[in-house]
Amino acid sequence: MGELQMVSILLEVLVLLLCVSAVFSKKKKFMLGFALTYAIYVFYDAAKLFSFSVPVVLLEGIFFVATLSALWSVWQIYNQKKS
Repeated sequence: MGELQMVSILLEVLVLLLCVSAVFSKKKKFMLGFALTYAIYVFYDAAKLFSFSVPVVLLEGIFFVATLSALWSVWQIYNQKKS
């Protein structure tokens, strides 16, 4: 199970990098929320995999922030005006 989780974390890093690239190279500000979401996912999953000594309340809090940032990004996409 550890190898599959590690591959998943590496894929999350790839998504994070693509989101950051879209923010800077394509000027897609809504991708900031997705970048934050995936940065948190990487930390959260790495903390679980490597047994970081992180309080559960902190993990729960940052996971909630990840959910809010993804919601913000989706809301921005949903409200975009068609050009």
